[in-house]
Amino acid sequence: MHHADFVHLHLHTEYSLLDGAISIDNLIKKAVDLKMPAVAVTDHGNLFSVLDFYQKALKGGIKPIIGCETYVAPGSRFEKSIATGSQDEDTYAFHLILLARNNKGYRNLVKLVTAAYLEGFYYKPRIDKELLRKHHDGLIGLSACLGGEVPRLLNARRYDDAKKAALEYQDILGRDNFYLELQDNGIPEQEQVNRELIRLGQETGLPLVATNDCHYLNMEDHKSHDALLCINQGKLVKDEKRLKFSSETFYMKTPEEMKKAFSHVPEAIKNTVRIAERCSIDLELGKYHLPNFPVPEGYTRETYMAELARTGLQERFAEIEAVRGPGSIDRDAYQQRLEAEIQMIERMGFPGYLLIVWDFIRYAREHGIPVGPGRGSAAGSLVAYSLRITDLDPIPYNLLFERFLNPERISMPDIDVDFCQDRRDEVIKYVTEKYGPDHVTQIITYGTMMAKGVIRDVGRVLDIPYAEVDKVAKLVPNVLNISLQKAMEQEPKLKEAAKKDPRMAELMEIALHLEGQVRHASKHAAGVVISQEPLTEYLPLYKTAKDEVMTQFDMKGVEKIGLVKFDFLGLRNLTVIRKAEELINLRRQKAPLARQDPFSVSRLPLDDQKTYDYLGRGDTAGIFQLESSGMRDLVLKMKPQCFEDIIALLALYRPGPLNSGMVDDFIKRKKGSTRIVYDLPQLEPILKDTYGVIVYQEQVMQIARTLAGYSLGGADLLRRAMGKKDPEVMKKEKVPFLEGAKKQGIDPKKAEAIFDLMAKFAEYGFNKSHSAAYALISYQTAYLKTHYPVEYMAALLTSEVQDTDKVVKYIYEARQMGITILPPDVNESRWDFTVVEAHERDTVEPGSTIGSVRFGLAAVKNVGLSAIEAMIEAREAKGSFTSLADFCRKVDQRRVNRRVVEALIKCGAFDGTGARRAQMMEAIDMLMDQASRHQEQEAIGQYSIFDAMDEPKDPELPNVPEWKEAQLLAFEKESVGFYITGHPLAAFQADMKRYASHTT
Repeated sequence: MHHADFVHLHLHTEYSLLDGAISIDNLIKKAVDLKMPAVAVTDHGNLFSVLDFYQKALKGGIKPIIGCETYVAPGSRFEKSIATGSQDEDTYAFHLILLARNNKGYRNLVKLVTAAYLEGFYYKPRIDKELLRKHHDGLIGLSACLGGEVPRLLNARRYDDAKKAALEYQDILGRDNFYLELQDNGIPEQEQVNRELIRLGQETGLPLVATNDCHYLNMEDHKSHDALLCINQGKLVKDEKRLKFSSETFYMKTPEEMKKAFSHVPEAIKNTVRIAERCSIDLELGKYHLPNFPVPEGYTRETYMAELARTGLQERFAEIEAVRGPGSIDRDAYQQRLEAEIQMIERMGFPGYLLIVWDFIRYAREHGIPVGPGRGSAAGSLVAYSLRITDLDPIPYNLLFERFLNPERISMPDIDVDFCQDRRDEVIKYVTEKYGPDHVTQIITYGTMMAKGVIRDVGRVLDIPYAEVDKVAKLVPNVLNISLQKAMEQEPKLKEAAKKDPRMAELMEIALHLEGQVRHASKHAAGVVISQEPLTEYLPLYKTAKDEVMTQFDMKGVEKIGLVKFDFLGLRNLTVIRKAEELINLRRQKAPLARQDPFSVSRLPLDDQKTYDYLGRGDTAGIFQLESSGMRDLVLKMKPQCFEDIIALLALYRPGPLNSGMVDDFIKRKKGSTRIVYDLPQLEPILKDTYGVIVYQEQVMQIARTLAGYSLGGADLLRRAMGKKDPEVMKKEKVPFLEGAKKQGIDPKKAEAIFDLMAKFAEYGFNKSHSAAYALISYQTAYLKTHYPVEYMAALLTSEVQDTDKVVKYIYEARQMGITILPPDVNESRWDFTVVEAHERDTVEPGSTIGSVRFGLAAVKNVGLSAIEAMIEAREAKGSFTSLADFCRKVDQRRVNRRVVEALIKCGAFDGTGARRAQMMEAIDMLMDQASRHQEQEAIGQYSIFDAMDEPKDPELPNVPEWKEAQLLAFEKESVGFYITGHPLAAFQADMKRYASHTT
C-alpha cells in the first residue's frame, strides 16, 4: 500500500484535558484514511493515553509514536518562579516536544514526565535541562509552538539567545535529535518566527520539521473545541478577553494541505517521515510483575503460604465446631480441598499474591480495623478462608475455587477487600511503608462528559439560562451510560427543543461533538498498585493538586502492563458493625453478672429464626443491601427463612432477573404455588437450594461437570462463553457438551434442552461467592437490629452524622422501633450517638420503649470536631456546665466560637441548665465577651488567690420571653435537620385523623 509522505508529530488528544478534542478512535480512523504510516500523540505534560493509543494504532496498521509536549522550567525545576527578561513575564515554563525513539527513550520519557509532576510542578508539570540531560537517551526533541523557548526568544527579537538555546538543546539531546518546528496556523507572530527558524536552521545546520499542533480532528470542529476551552477556563464563548485560539487551523490537516503550506521548505515535510522511521518502540504487555513478599528464613513463598493455610484451617475447625457442634464437619474433605487448592495456587505461581493480601489483612485485624468477610470470587477459596482473607466457609454453600482461579485459564487473581471506611487509609499507609513509597501508589481514573453533564457544560458556556438548560438535560432518560444520540432517538422532546430554538440547536450540536470526552483525572476509589521494581520502571506517575500520587494509566492500563492491582474498598457498614459490637460489650460489662466472653458477629449462628421473622416483616431500614424500597418489596414477597435465601435475594435483585420473570418464578416455586420439576435427577442436588432455578454462575459450572464430565476449570470457560451470547461461540461450545453428556448416558434431546437452559440463565447468573459474602454482612446487620436494636441504631446514626437526610430517616426508624431519641445536651452528649439505656426487645412490653439514645454533637450543623473535643475536654477537666456563662468560661473559645454556641442553643443543648433559649441567645455576645476576658486574665496570671477560691458569678440573663413554638421548632430543624420537642402539625393531629381515609 502506498503511504502518505507526511506524518503528524505534534498532536493533542482528549487526554490534553479540556484542551485537546481528538479521541484515540477517531485519530486512528483518520490516520488510516489519510494513509499515514505513523502518527504521534504529544499530550500536554502527560502520558495518559499511551496504552490505548499504542494498541489501537497497531491494530489499525499505524506505527504509534509516543511523545509528550513537556514544560521546561526556565531555571531549576525546584524553583517556583517565572522567567525574567522574556517578552512575557509570566513564563513559568517553555514548551518542548519530546518523542520516544526507542524503548530506552520511552523509559526516559516516563521518568521525565513523572519527575515533572512529583518535583517540578508549578502551574504545570515541569522538567528542567538538568533532568533532560540525565534522561535524554532515546529521545527526539522539537522546538514546539510559540510557547517553546526558541520560538519565544525569536518572537522577542532575541535571535542570538534563541540560537544559543537551540544549540543547547542539540547538545543535550544529541546531534540529529533536535528539530526546529515550523507551523502554519495563520498567526502573524508565527509567520515571523518561521522565517527566523529557517534562517536559524541554515546557520546552524539544525534540521527543520513541519507540524500543525493538532487540537481537533477536522476544521469544522473548531467551534466545539472553542467551547471546550471555555469549559476549561470557566468562561463564556462570547467573552472577548478570554484565552482562545486565534485561528481555525489547529486540525489534523491532510498531507496535501501540509505540503502546500510548506512547499518552500520541502525538507521540513520529508523530515516528518524520517523521524517516524527512526521511532520504533515495543511495549512489553501481558507479562506479570508480581511484587516480592519477604518470607521468614528457611521458607519459600510456596512453603510459607502452605504452612499458614494448614495451620489456619485447624483454627477454623475449632471455630466452626464451636458454633455447629463437635464432629459437625468432615475434616478429611476440608483437608483434601485445601491441599488441592494449594497445589493449584503453586502451579499458577500465585502464593506471593495471597501472602501479600494475607499480610495487610492480618495487619488490619491486629490493629482493630474492621475487615469484610469477603468480596467477589475469592470467597470461593478454602485457602483464602484458612488465611482469614475471607470469613465465610465456602464448603457448605458449594462455592467453587475455580470461579476464583481457573487453572485452565491463568490470569492474575483479583481479591478486593472491604475495610472500615474511616480507617482504610491506615492499611494503605502500612502497605506503602512495607514495600516502599516508590513501589506503591493508587490508580488514576478519568471522568468523562456524559449526556446530561455535557448539555449543562455547553449550556453554561453559551450563556443560556440554567433553568432552560436544566429542563433540556432532564429530558435525557435515566439509563446508565446512555449516549446523547440514543437519548435523542428515545426522547422526541430533545429533538423538538433543538428544532424550535436555535440556541438549543447550537448547544446540541456542540454537545454531540464533546460527549464522551475526558473531563478530569482523579483517584480511583479503591485501586492500589504494588510493584516489584520502582513504579517508574513500568509507568509514569501523576500528582493531583492535593499532592496525591497515582499512576497515569487507569485500571485497565495498569493490568495491561502486568502490574498487580489490589482493591482497598471502604465499607461504612463494617464501621457500623464494629461500633455496635463496642456498645453491646459496654452494656454487657455493666450488667450485674457481667459476661466474660465479648460479643462478636463472627460467632453468630446463621439460623436465628427471630432474625428471619424480623426480615420477613420488611423491617429492612439500615440493613446492608436490603434497605432500598425495591429490595424491601422483594424481601416481603420472598420472606427469607434461611441464609441461602438471603444469598439468593442479593443475586436476584438485578435488572436482568427482575425483568425476565425469573424472580417471580423463583418466588412461586419457593412458596409452592409452582411445582418444582427437575429434567434429570442429577440436577436436584445442584438446584435444590434455588428451587430448581439457575441463579448462580457456579450452578452452570456444576451442571457442566455433573452432566457432561467437564473439569471445573473447563466449566468456567464454558460459563464465560455462554455469558458472551455469541451464536457462533455457542454453536461451537454445544458440541463438546453434548458429547460429554452422551458419555454420561444422558438422552441427547434432554442434554440439548439443558444446554439451552444453561445458556439462557448464564446471561443472568450471578457470582454466588460474592453474593454469599455480602449476604453474611446483611445477616449480621439484621441480627444486630433484631437482638440489639438500641446499640445498632446508635451505631448506624453515628455512621451517618454528616448526612442530615439519613440521620432524620434513621431517627424516624428508631422511634418506630420504640427507641427514645434524647436531644443534644452539653453535659451528656459526646461526638457520636450514645446509648443511655437499652433493654432486650423480648423483655419489654409491646408499645413500650426499648431504650434511649442521646443525640451526637457531630450531627449538629456548624459544630465541628475541634469544638466538640474542646467541650468534652473542658467537661472532664472542670466539671459539668451549670449555665451558658459557665460553659463560655470553661471551654477554649478559640475552638468554640459564637457560631457553635448559637447552634447548640437553637437545638436545645443548653436546656438542661434551666434557662430559656431566647434568653441565652439574647445574652450570647455579652457572656462570650466576659468569658473571653476571664480566660485572658487567667492566662496571664492576673487572678489573686482569693479570685481563684471564689466561683465566678453568672450575670443575670435578660428577662425576655421564650420563642414561640413555631420559632423553637424552626431553629431545631435548622440545626439538626428535624423537630425535637414537637411538630408543626401536632396541633392538627385530631383533625387529620378525623378526615384521613387511609393509614399506613
